[in-house]
Amino acid sequence: MATKRYLEFQSLATEAIGVELTQAQGDIVRMKFDHGSKGLQDPSQIGVLKKEIARLKTEIRSREIKAMSTEELAGRSKKRFRRN
Repeated sequence: MATKRYLEFQSLATEAIGVELTQAQGDIVRMKFDHGSKGLQDPSQIGVLKKEIARLKTEIRSREIKAMSTEELAGRSKKRFRRN
């Protein structure tokens, strides 16, 4: 089930997703530092932010895969089979 936030990411432009990702990565570094030094009111927000970063990266990767040619997709599946 897609969350509302993920549905918002799907409607954004690729550049906007990149900006969101950079901002979220900066926020998580800041939150981890603050949590280590003085503690956070709600430390579960770190996990929420990690999930948001994962959703952003997933959307970027899915767009990369959609933009691939058939030759690139064929090579991609061969690489996946070699990993196993």
